[in-house]
Amino acid sequence: MSLTIGVDIGGTKVGGGVVDENGNVLATTRRPTPADDTPGVIQAVKEVVEELRGSHDVEAVGIGAAGWISSDRSTVMLAPNLSWKNEPLRDKVAAAIDLPVVVENDANVAIWGEHKYGAAKRHRSSVLYTIGTGVGGGIVVKDNLLRGTNGVAAEIGHIRSVMPGGRACGCGRNGCLEQYASGRALTRAAQEGAAEHPDKAAILLKLAGGDPESITGRQVTEAARQGDEVALGAFDFIGFYLGNSAADMVNLIDPGVILIAGGVVDAGDLLLDPIRRHYREALGNRAQVPVAEVRAAELGSKAGVIGAADLARHREIIP
Repeated sequence: MSLTIGVDIGGTKVGGGVVDENGNVLATTRRPTPADDTPGVIQAVKEVVEELRGSHDVEAVGIGAAGWISSDRSTVMLAPNLSWKNEPLRDKVAAAIDLPVVVENDANVAIWGEHKYGAAKRHRSSVLYTIGTGVGGGIVVKDNLLRGTNGVAAEIGHIRSVMPGGRACGCGRNGCLEQYASGRALTRAAQEGAAEHPDKAAILLKLAGGDPESITGRQVTEAARQGDEVALGAFDFIGFYLGNSAADMVNLIDPGVILIAGGVVDAGDLLLDPIRRHYREALGNRAQVPVAEVRAAELGSKAGVIGAADLARHREIIP
């Protein structure tokens, strides 16, 4: 059976896994990410691969990295969190490990994993929102990743039609979706709500020691589960923007399913219910004909490793 390795380069860790043809993860390992040290990241990837191939015969390695990846899946053109610009990641890693290597955007490998083995496997077209510190996006259309001319399509988090001229974004624009629908946006909405309406945030403020600025995302989720009005309102706030964005995706590509992934999705229906409600409202007359279901992704933190490994396995045939 063909085995490949998927590697996920994150801001804090480099995680990897051996994956078989059925999407099963057979072994995993990880190393810390030396974010400001490019040779250190290459070394961490090398160590992950060498440990995994020590007990498994693998044929190729796929890497998922946050950033804009070139159309030939070789170069990280820009990755602000890792201080990379025009970094020839594929060639450096391939030279270090002596195996074929494919590099792809982290959200793209996640949607590919879900498309092949997870919540989107029964649909030819799908959309993935990854809700974490920011908002990532991946799109599959008719069984193909939507990558665009330069390899950087599907940057859903940086569509700014939601609030033109709004909050400044790290991408250099203003009003991007991720400023209103990310984990950071959830926390900010709760902090501002608690400061303005402390009487409606008693549970939340108790968890935060009485200081609105100390409120964390975990506390927002915990308070919302206990019925805190401001915490619930914060979930409704980001649900509004995600639901409207999802309706736009329906009008744009008519997907079979819209998936929500990332750390914030651990809140379950606290997040999904407002997204679905605002999504249905935003569809307008489009809701009178079949539309995509909004649901949680299935593979969790394994999606990127599984997707990257599969892209490496099919590196010669997947455009």
